[in-house]
Amino acid sequence: MSNLNKILLNKINCKSIWFMRQAGRYLPEFQKIRSKNQNFLELCLNSELSSEITLQPIKRFDLDSAIIFSDILIVPYALGQGVKFTKGFGPKLSNFNLEEFLRNEKKNFSNKLSPIYKAIDITRRKLDKKKSLISFIGAPWTLIVYMLNIKENKKEIDLGELYKKKKLVDQIIEVLENFLCIHIKNQINAGADVIQVFDSWAGLIPNENLNDYCFKPNTKITNFCKKQKIPIICFPKGIKEKYEDFNNIVRPDGINLDPEINPLWAREKLKNVVVQGGLNPNILLKTDEDIIEGATKYIQTFKEIPYVFNLGHGLLPETDPDKVSKLIKFYRNFDG
Repeated sequence: MSNLNKILLNKINCKSIWFMRQAGRYLPEFQKIRSKNQNFLELCLNSELSSEITLQPIKRFDLDSAIIFSDILIVPYALGQGVKFTKGFGPKLSNFNLEEFLRNEKKNFSNKLSPIYKAIDITRRKLDKKKSLISFIGAPWTLIVYMLNIKENKKEIDLGELYKKKKLVDQIIEVLENFLCIHIKNQINAGADVIQVFDSWAGLIPNENLNDYCFKPNTKITNFCKKQKIPIICFPKGIKEKYEDFNNIVRPDGINLDPEINPLWAREKLKNVVVQGGLNPNILLKTDEDIIEGATKYIQTFKEIPYVFNLGHGLLPETDPDKVSKLIKFYRNFDG
């Protein structure tokens, strides 16, 4: 069993380090592959290349866990919605069609995502058995933000528009929950042994809607993973002090902090859960002294309890791999 699984399942206090977006744009070896594969969606669906990219940071840094190279928007794609990634503008989805969405069938959905499952299988066979293989999904609300293009700049939400679409949102969430559980099960069957749920736009949800749009969907997915006996890490980014309510209601095995959460507050308020991450990825753009200072704060705060070292969001494209290497070395050698 990997250290990550020991921490999440048995609440053992041992060291484990990995990074969100550890496989990606900041690595020269990834850029080499990307230069020959301009279509990002096709790259995600290329099983051999997806596996190769997944393993690149393991080969370079010997991290404790691999996370499959994919994207949360692979699910809307498999449900029939057009997904296009444009450099400098991010993802853009075609207009949502409810009738077509409701006609989706489980078998067709799984078939469209079979390259992802093949990539997981290939990776698991190549990966050291002592290392975890993490797969992930986007939470229903976060997917809906993209699917309905609720807010293009993603900084705030038009409450009037949200309430007008409430019936539609409720309907989509219910369908998404079912297909996401299918996707999770397929990933587990292929070899994934940890699931992370990214609710990246949870911070957009008004407090009065958090239960319906964040807590309930994440609870359903968490309970499903627990029935599969697979640990789950949830990341409800941007919900501030509502992290405490989320943890008490959803009860995941692990919860990822975003940089806005004070680690001292988290240690005090987040009980019966493994805390992961929190360090601002921008710190890796600063001096070595800044990196050490930032990392030390999290390591010291959580040294007495099970904690997984990670960031409060994904590694940035402009990150220097040498800085990542120094951070990993510092964490592994830290004994204070």
